[in-house]
Amino acid sequence: MASSATKGMTLRSHTGVAYRFDPGALCLELLTTGGPGPYRRYEVLHEPADLAAWTSRSRLTPTPALEISRAEVVDARRLRDALFRVVLAHTRGEPHPPADRQTINEAAARPALAPAIAPSGKRQWTGPLSGTHLLATVARDAVELLTGPFTDRIRTCAAEDCHLIYVDTSRPGRRRWCSMEHCGNRHKVRALRTRQSEDE
Repeated sequence: MASSATKGMTLRSHTGVAYRFDPGALCLELLTTGGPGPYRRYEVLHEPADLAAWTSRSRLTPTPALEISRAEVVDARRLRDALFRVVLAHTRGEPHPPADRQTINEAAARPALAPAIAPSGKRQWTGPLSGTHLLATVARDAVELLTGPFTDRIRTCAAEDCHLIYVDTSRPGRRRWCSMEHCGNRHKVRALRTRQSEDE
């Protein structure tokens, strides 16, 4: 899975509180931009600049300089929605929808971002780079996640009103929440209030 030194993205709750969310994989970071059906209301990928902004928040390091077309933004939404349906089916133990699996495989078959060593000794990307290179990288990350050693650790946050998806990469494998500072904390507060009311 694609990784970087940066762990997590900054998201905002419906009340406007900012918190860190680390889904554990590049492909799952894309699912924070919207999705199919009821998740359409969270859509943020409208313009090429929106996809570029997501890339800058992602775990890709360094942030690749991309030339993104409007057609590639449409492709990004298509890939994300297909990935969303496949991952949800996966977490439920259901077969992956064939058309969505094909969408992911077709994107993964295209040329991906190619890393290189810069004269400074640091990592860089070999250009020129397009939105298609980015989507191929995301799709390949999805293939690796869904067929790799963490495939049984892809989960949805345990909070009833949260639909964020993550892969539990912790050693014990007991992660339940999208973020301890958000849903995990809300759960602790509710549990404390319940205990206090029972003691009254």
